Amino acid sequence: MRVFDAGATGALGRHLVPMLVAAGHEVTATTRTPRKVARLREAGAEPVVVDGLDREAVIAAVRAAGPEVIVHQMTALTGLRSLRKPDQAFADTNELRTRGTDNLLAAAAQAGTRRVIAQGNSSVYEHSGGPVKTEEDPIESRPFPSAARTLAAIRHVEESVPLAAPEGIVLRYGGFYGPGASELLVDLVRKRRLPVIGGGTGISSFIEITDAAAATLAAVERGAPGVYNVVDSDPAPVAEWLPYLAEVAGAKPPLRVPAWLGRLLAGAFVVAQMTSWRGSSNEKARKELGWEPRYASWREGFRAWVSG
Repeated sequence: MRVFDAGATGALGRHLVPMLVAAGHEVTATTRTPRKVARLREAGAEPVVVDGLDREAVIAAVRAAGPEVIVHQMTALTGLRSLRKPDQAFADTNELRTRGTDNLLAAAAQAGTRRVIAQGNSSVYEHSGGPVKTEEDPIESRPFPSAARTLAAIRHVEESVPLAAPEGIVLRYGGFYGPGASELLVDLVRKRRLPVIGGGTGISSFIEITDAAAATLAAVERGAPGVYNVVDSDPAPVAEWLPYLAEVAGAKPPLRVPAWLGRLLAGAFVVAQMTSWRGSSNEKARKELGWEPRYASWREGFRAWVSG
């Protein structure tokens, strides 16, 4: 098929483009940076330099490519170092999730593209109830004031893509790790700058970056419209995975601090991640997309990532 990959040089896109090409798809891949054009061409894609916020340019690029599938992976997360003020940290990405999404959907309508696959986030679920959530569970309705615009932007993707595209799919990815993703996490662990806060009872769901790309490829080729959690099969509390990551990284065990001190040092959003977030189930993606993560658990995934 003809696939238009918007945001093809990000953490996920750099793995997805070669997979799409290897599967026989004809790929048009976008970047905002001209110096990355050669990388996309070497991967077998037709590169296009376009700003996702430039509506007319996006529409022109999509109409020229005439894709059967659009994959929306546009983010601006490079250099992100603090989540103390999430809306400030994710401001550019939120624009791409709102205006950028609208631009791609307008382009899809003009080009006659039926299937649109967009990047979501598995951390959207309510921080109450059971520890592991499915796609049927409600998402958070009372976000922290510091993260209200970020959650609203994610909601915009989830509500607009399935509504506007005949075959709209949103993939709620877990926390990325692996080649080209989350090197900052290991750096913080090695410097003992990432403590376990308030007992570390928050549940995390991870996904290794090439597994995330493989799930995206599966969604290009099959699967009913809707929302899918793209996570591994081992949701786990922070108090379990963070010391393990320190161990495989050859670092000292993480420090432990009470929640009140965590709020002063890192802010309420990070404390919630550490203490009350919920994990996600991948059962629907495995069943309906015919996808299986190569790393079923972050345990073998972290070890392979850090030692590699």
